[in-house]
Amino acid sequence: MSTTTLTTPAARTTPAGRMTALARTELTLLGRAKGTLVTALIVPLILPFSVQATVKESTLEGTGVKVGELLLTAAVGFSLLFAVYSALVTTFVVRREELVFKRLRTGELRDQEILAGAALPAALIGLLQCVVVTVGATVLLDLAAPPAVYWAVLGVLLGLVIAVGLAAVTAGLSKTAESAQVMALPMVFVSMIGSGMTVPLEVFPDRLASVLELLPFSPVITLVRGGWTGTLSTGDALSALAVAVAWIVVAVFAVRRWFRWEPRR
Repeated sequence: MSTTTLTTPAARTTPAGRMTALARTELTLLGRAKGTLVTALIVPLILPFSVQATVKESTLEGTGVKVGELLLTAAVGFSLLFAVYSALVTTFVVRREELVFKRLRTGELRDQEILAGAALPAALIGLLQCVVVTVGATVLLDLAAPPAVYWAVLGVLLGLVIAVGLAAVTAGLSKTAESAQVMALPMVFVSMIGSGMTVPLEVFPDRLASVLELLPFSPVITLVRGGWTGTLSTGDALSALAVAVAWIVVAVFAVRRWFRWEPRR
């Protein structure tokens, strides 16, 4: 009597499914990291008030930028810097040092899926914060509806990609979890001061402003503020887009070149 052996085909997974599963796990781990969570959730909401206390209308005279518009873009910029960039630098380094990334690479997940899945919770938190602070600033500061909201949305989305890419680059250069935040500080400080978040680029001399426009988050702030004011010309918008895309390309190249998947010795 013959017997028939039934075999069940292995379940197929998709990149989206694999990244979603990894993102759920990462979200759980993020909830346990109280320090990183506080930095991601609280700091971006508090810092705009410090900007409001230090920036006066007289400082912005002649720039065409209003205090309300400056505070809104500062809140968006801080969300990208702290909720996404700074938080992910720590996350990437900790996962690498705990051999999480090394184990994940032995499975079905590809390198880009590992980074994207690990970054997804922080990116979603950053996006949600951008929406919340935008709505809050519009109501509290009595700002008019943005006439070119598409530029603002595009700026935020590009900012998320840039923040994730730069976080991976910084993590690749960080030896330990303790040094991760120190390595992230230069980007945070330079972006806060030189990308137009707390001080409009129009305040600086023309030559210096032209250099500062090339910083990673400068095109993001330009697009967000320009979308809100409606004063952004097509040429300036395309120039900002070109700078943003260039930084994304540089970040991708740098991640492939210097990102470490195993603990640094």
